[in-house]
Amino acid sequence: MALSACAPQASGPSYAPAPTAGLPTLPPPPPRSKVAVLLPLTGQNAALGQSLLNAAQLALFEQGEPGFEFLPRDTGGTAAGAAEAARAAMAEGARVIVGPLTAQETAAVASPARAAGVPMLPFTNDGSQAAQQVWPLGITPAQQVRRVVAAANAQGVRRFALAAPNGALGRQMAEALRGAASDLGLPAPVIETYPAAAAPGVVAVEVARRIGATDPDAPAESRTEMLLLGESGARARDFAAGLASAGAAMPPLRLAGHALWGHDESMGQQPALAGAWFPGPDPAARGHFDSRYEAAFGERPARVVGVAYDAAALAARALRNQPPGAAAQMPLGEVVLGADGALRLNPGGQVQRALAVYAIAPGAPPGVAAPAELPGTAGF
Repeated sequence: MALSACAPQASGPSYAPAPTAGLPTLPPPPPRSKVAVLLPLTGQNAALGQSLLNAAQLALFEQGEPGFEFLPRDTGGTAAGAAEAARAAMAEGARVIVGPLTAQETAAVASPARAAGVPMLPFTNDGSQAAQQVWPLGITPAQQVRRVVAAANAQGVRRFALAAPNGALGRQMAEALRGAASDLGLPAPVIETYPAAAAPGVVAVEVARRIGATDPDAPAESRTEMLLLGESGARARDFAAGLASAGAAMPPLRLAGHALWGHDESMGQQPALAGAWFPGPDPAARGHFDSRYEAAFGERPARVVGVAYDAAALAARALRNQPPGAAAQMPLGEVVLGADGALRLNPGGQVQRALAVYAIAPGAPPGVAAPAELPGTAGF
C-alpha cells in the first residue's frame, strides 16, 4: 500500500459528489422501549450469565414487539458491579430492570432503581428481597411450603411440623408454614430448628420424639402427619434415615422437602424417602420451554435459566403499547405463562406461581402427586 501510494497515478476524469438538494431525507429511527438485563457475563458465573441472556432473548422473540430493546449489562457477579450496571442502563433510558442474579446484587440495585421509579424483576429466590416495585422471580421457600401444605391438606393432612437448620432458609420455611396453617385454619405447626453443623441423623432422633412419631400410644390429635425438612442432598437422606432408625413409622408420618430435591436423583436411593413430596415447576410448561430453548441454542437449559425467560416476558408485557420513555405498567394480577408455568405478580413484590408437587419413587423418576395449581389469593 505504501509503494502504490508513492507511484505515479494515472490521470482520469474526476467526479463531483452527487447533489443532494431536493432529495428526501430519511426520518430517524423511532425510539425504542428499553429494558436493562443485568447478568454475570464475566467471572465465575459467566457461562450461566450467557444462558440467562439466551433465555431472555427467547422471551423477547416470542413475546416482545417491534420497538423493544434489551440493554445487556455485565455485573461481574458482584453487588457493586450490579449497582453500577443498573445506574448506567437507567441513564440510557431503561424502564424495567431484568435481573440481577443474587440476593446481594438485588439489594444493591433496589435502592437506585426505586429512586428512579424503575421496577425490578430479579432472579433470586430470596423472598426477603420482595418490596414495592421489586418482584423476586426465583421459586421462593414460601411458595414451595405453601404449595406442599395446600396439596397435603387437600388430602386430609391437618398437623404439620418443620425441622430445619438455623438460617435464612429455615426462617423463611417456618414463617411460611405458620402462615399457611393459619390461613387454612389448621393447628399451629411444630417448628424444630437446630445448629447448621449438627449431624442430621442425630437431630432426627430427637425430632421424631418431639413430634410424636415414635409413640404408638400417642393420641392421633398430638401426632404430626407431615414433617417438612429444610435439608437437601446427603443431609436430607441422613435425616430421613435417622427418623427411621428412631422408630418413626412412615407412613403414617409423611415427609416433604423443597425444590432442590428435584435436582438430586440420589434422593430416591434412601428407602425412608420413598413417597416423600417436594414442589417443582409445572412439568408440561417446563418441558415445552426446554424444547424451545434447545431448538434455538443447541443445548438443554439449566433449571435456573427459566427465571430469565419469565422476567423478560413480564418486562415485555409491562412495556407493551407504552410510548418509549413512559413508565412501565407492570401486569399486576394478570396470569402470565412463564418457563416453569403460570405466574402472577401481586402488589408489594409478591409473586404467585403454579407449582406442582412430586413424589419420590425409588428406582424411577419422581411422579406428579398433585398437578400445578396457581394460588387464588394474594400471598398464598
